[in-house]
Amino acid sequence: MREIVLDTETTGFEPETGDRIVEIGAVELYNHVPTGKTYHQYINPERSMPNEAFEVHGLGDDFLRDKPLFAQIVDDFLEFIGDAKLVIHNAAFDVKFLNAELRWSKRPQLPRDCAIDTLEIARRKFPGSPASLDALCRRFGIDNSSRTLHGALLDSEILADVYLELIGGKQPDLVLTPAGQKSGADSSSAGDWRPQRRAVALPSRLSEEEKAAHAAFVEKLGANALWTRG
Repeated sequence: MREIVLDTETTGFEPETGDRIVEIGAVELYNHVPTGKTYHQYINPERSMPNEAFEVHGLGDDFLRDKPLFAQIVDDFLEFIGDAKLVIHNAAFDVKFLNAELRWSKRPQLPRDCAIDTLEIARRKFPGSPASLDALCRRFGIDNSSRTLHGALLDSEILADVYLELIGGKQPDLVLTPAGQKSGADSSSAGDWRPQRRAVALPSRLSEEEKAAHAAFVEKLGANALWTRG
């Protein structure tokens, strides 16, 4: 199962009044395990960054001026996310902006059920408790000391750790991978794997006294004992 943990940074709160995406960061998970594949892109919003947005993101007009427009990176972005489920903190906000940018770029909209919202998960799991990303990092003991400014890739990497804790730990699905075969996105043939007899049997951990005691016990059970059946 492929998932994309995603975060955006924007110039403000409402795309319909002119706010735009200025940064996208995303981290790939496969069977709830980070694969190391990421997506990161700064975007020219074609408008000035408000002072309050600059204070939050640290991204100024000069820095963003030579960055590509969303329409220039949209195909690479869509190729990276593919048909994976998105994992987003406060998903309605990010999806609203992504769909606005996709609409302006004449691309199909993301479906309504495209995202898992970690904010909703946290509120259900810890009702009445703070559910911000920073608060969840404190709850789970996740180091976010480098998060002095909001950054999309850093936030998505932190959110990936938070998400895995919210759903039950770093590896909620136990996946056993055969020796010599890579786990994650490269293990497309894992479903065909079957256990094989060991070339060299493992040494017995029973002592001679334990073996003798077991043999004596089986002998007392008679010829119909399970251990004597062929």
